[in-house]
Amino acid sequence: MLRYTLRRILLTVPVIVGILLVTFAIKSLIPTDAVTAMFEGQVTEAEGQQAIANMRAKYGLDQPWYVQFGRYVEGLSHGDLGTSVRTTRPVLDEIGFRYLKTLQLTFTALGVALLVGVTSGIVAAYRKDSWLDVTATTISLFGISMPAFFFSLLVIMVFSVWLKWLPVMPRGWEALLLPAVTLGLIEAAPLARVTRSSMLEILGREYMRAARAKGVGEAALLLRHALPNALLAVATIVGLQIGHLLSGAFIIEVIFGWRGIGELAVRAIEWRDFAITQGIILIGSGTFVMLNLVIDLLYTWIDPRISYETA
Repeated sequence: MLRYTLRRILLTVPVIVGILLVTFAIKSLIPTDAVTAMFEGQVTEAEGQQAIANMRAKYGLDQPWYVQFGRYVEGLSHGDLGTSVRTTRPVLDEIGFRYLKTLQLTFTALGVALLVGVTSGIVAAYRKDSWLDVTATTISLFGISMPAFFFSLLVIMVFSVWLKWLPVMPRGWEALLLPAVTLGLIEAAPLARVTRSSMLEILGREYMRAARAKGVGEAALLLRHALPNALLAVATIVGLQIGHLLSGAFIIEVIFGWRGIGELAVRAIEWRDFAITQGIILIGSGTFVMLNLVIDLLYTWIDPRISYETA
């Protein structure tokens, strides 16, 4: 497994470099940058041109994009993500605690998604074709189809405006409650459908009928025999949902005012501050790749018959 893990980690390097290369190439097509945006409309034309030229030279923005890319990769080898043109602070300091807050939101939402999605999927499979099954399937269909921004506004309208259970801009632990539940319920929908279909397949197998015939209780049948065999499909969809959670967290953060890297990314785009944008892309893509590696390694724990020794 160690050999497989090291190989997967090494394979992430060209993936991330490719993402950054495409980002730099796209950046070269944009006619403005952070320096131009920062000085726009603040000085006269002659003074502005000189100030912009000096600032662009200071941050290396007057060089071709491939030269900037080479310098950026060289800085990465030393742990330097660059400096924000807008704030003049290192990008790593700008992202800092915001990245931890995004992870806090993402993993809390994942916990909500697993609790709601897996539970409703088990109930729907056990009560196949009942009103519980129809209700869970219908709600999950709406959850898959509903955009994150619309559902977020709907949650704010119901729980903050109509019911007045929480303030619109809460503080403390309450600030995490609404965005995490909102994002978790959105991602619970596909989890419920996958859990239901996987549980139905497992419950229809011969060894499940044999266990029921031997007098195994329904709770033990579901939780000890059916669910562990259905977890492989659940783990697979969770690996795919990590990207959805990260991208969904960006939208949720903006709507609920959660100070994560998603909210910072929106500010960086407004500022044309590509140093921060590139840092967020790098950290986001690296997080996605590494968490998917963890999911792959969990397969051997879920099903000991799986081995990566020959992979």
